[in-house]
Amino acid sequence: MAHRSAPNDQFVIGVDYGTLSGRALVVRVSDGAEFGSAVFEYPHSVMDTALGADFGGTSLPPEWALQVPQDYVAVLKNAVPAAIREAGIDAAQVIGITTDFTACTILPVLADGTPLCELPEYISRPHAYVKLWKHHAAQPHADRINQLARDRNESWLPRYGGQISSEWELAKGLQLLEEDPEIYNRMDHFVEAADWIIWQLCGTYLRNACTAGYKGNLQDGEYPSREYFAALNSGFAGFAEDKLAHEIGQLGQRAGGLTAAAAAWTGLPEGIAVAVGNVDAHVTAPAARATEPGQMVAIMGTSTCHVMNGEILTEVPGMCGVVDGGIVSGLYGYEAGQSGVGDIFAWYVNNQVPGEYFEAAKVAGKSIHQYLTDLAAEEPVGAHGLIALDWHSGNRSVLVDHELSGLVIGATLTTRPEQVYRALLEATAFGTRKIVETFQQSGVAVTEFIVAGGLLKNKFLMQAYSDITRLPLSTIDSDQGPALGSAIHAAVAAGAYPSIREAAEVMGKSNRGVYQPNEERARQYDRLYAEYELLHDYFGRGANDVMKRLKAFKREVAE
Repeated sequence: MAHRSAPNDQFVIGVDYGTLSGRALVVRVSDGAEFGSAVFEYPHSVMDTALGADFGGTSLPPEWALQVPQDYVAVLKNAVPAAIREAGIDAAQVIGITTDFTACTILPVLADGTPLCELPEYISRPHAYVKLWKHHAAQPHADRINQLARDRNESWLPRYGGQISSEWELAKGLQLLEEDPEIYNRMDHFVEAADWIIWQLCGTYLRNACTAGYKGNLQDGEYPSREYFAALNSGFAGFAEDKLAHEIGQLGQRAGGLTAAAAAWTGLPEGIAVAVGNVDAHVTAPAARATEPGQMVAIMGTSTCHVMNGEILTEVPGMCGVVDGGIVSGLYGYEAGQSGVGDIFAWYVNNQVPGEYFEAAKVAGKSIHQYLTDLAAEEPVGAHGLIALDWHSGNRSVLVDHELSGLVIGATLTTRPEQVYRALLEATAFGTRKIVETFQQSGVAVTEFIVAGGLLKNKFLMQAYSDITRLPLSTIDSDQGPALGSAIHAAVAAGAYPSIREAAEVMGKSNRGVYQPNEERARQYDRLYAEYELLHDYFGRGANDVMKRLKAFKREVAE
């Protein structure tokens, strides 16, 4: 980062909470220069097979994913001071801080914000813990929620592409009620982690407008009706008003001042601005200077979230939601996504690639991912004879079905590991093209594709995305897009800029049109995409439910 500060410089800090760690970034307010950062890995990581030994070791069923809330506080205590040290600035120069989070990541708490998992009587109860975004065990509950909404012709359902996800607040709340009613009745608030961590920083609980709209089904100031919830389960009637409803904080708004306790954790001045929380994907749009209609931002990491602004309100099949002011004020914020991207590549490398490939990669001085990519890139489009479906973590858009699973078709006895790897890379790009085309067909223009996240370093993958989507591809000029985006929101909350859009123009960073579609490759990819679409609809739209039957069988055997 190697910047030098002046005594009158002002700084803000963005803290990005990811799936496995939290990152703090120190940013200069005047120009967005990044001065220092630090990462802290969650001590308890993701609990997906059992609670940690410290918590009783209770076994977890398939599709669970839990976390420990104090790991999030530990990020503030460790990463923030470390980032300030690396930046080489005086902490007194910091005027604001805020955070972003993966979503929907949610936890049950008491009225004062105490997580239920911290109560001795609930330490071994899985439902008392944070449910991470990729907790998909509420899929049966999501199915009921969607079917009832369709049967009742609920007006809010089209705002979510026709069905909601098992990842979101309603499904997770219904699962909690029906599987552990004692925990459900004991909790005072079902709180997004994005809001809980801000609560810990400033002592004020505000529901941020982003997660409330996209993940909590708040549309036009209203949640689904009490009658609707009661029809799901009589004990669920008061879910929205009793467990969710709270004052809404707008993006970039000051939530409060840093408390004395939080100042001691972080080493920052007490009373500085703490901005309303937000979602990692949505804060990245300003960081990439993508605040205008038509600019689709893909935050590509373990999963991919696609966000963009539009001037019109319309229904897009399978979108994750549309929220007025969900990204910036004055425009409709649209969201879609893919549940597995980098996770798929990592799964393949960790479980399917022979040892000699790792040895060869080491000799070549490359990561195993880069080594496989370089081998795969030597062949022309289609030479591997493979098509894959990118549903190893289910499908978030446009099918919105986490009962789906991954598939590779076309394998023979001569298929090599790098060929399967390339097919998986391409499958994620085909999934993105499906999302882009669905938006286009619904009247929401997509004119530019902008990538943020760790995967933008894979140049072959980026060119493939441009070729497959037939769109110019830009990249964020920062390795830490969400943290930078959070810092931009902190600057607005501190009064340094009047709006997110104006702050983004100064503090955001992007490289425009770095990749352009190659017509010859694009034509070849069109042929493969046609096959992808056939498989997509065959397995994803009910013609063959073998994936769902296998998952049901798996759950049956596990019981």
